[in-house]
Amino acid sequence: MFLVVFRNRKRSDFDQAAYDADAARMVELARLQPGFISFKSYVAEDGEVIAMSEWEDEASALAWRRQAEHAAVQAKGRANYYASYTLFACDSPRIHDFKARDGA
Repeated sequence: MFLVVFRNRKRSDFDQAAYDADAARMVELARLQPGFISFKSYVAEDGEVIAMSEWEDEASALAWRRQAEHAAVQAKGRANYYASYTLFACDSPRIHDFKARDGA
C-alpha cells in the first residue's frame, strides 16, 4: 500500500462552490484510476483539512499525480484555493489494526 496525506488550509477568499465542484470531480476521477483503494477527508475545528488517499503502490499514486485533469486542478488549487499545504507520501506505512469482537 502507498499512502498520501494532503494537509491544507484554504485561502480566506476562496470560492467554496468552485472548490466543492472540483473536489467532487477529483474524487470521482481518482476512483477510476488503476491502483486506487480509498479516499477520505476530514476538517478540523480550526479549518485545517486532512485528505488521505490509499493506493496499491507508489506507481499508481504517481500516475494519479500526473493525470492531466488532476494536474490542472492542482494548479488551480495553488492559484485559487490554498493558503498552504503539505503533502506526505509513504510506501509501506507501519499499520496497527484493532477490531473489537462482536458483543465486546
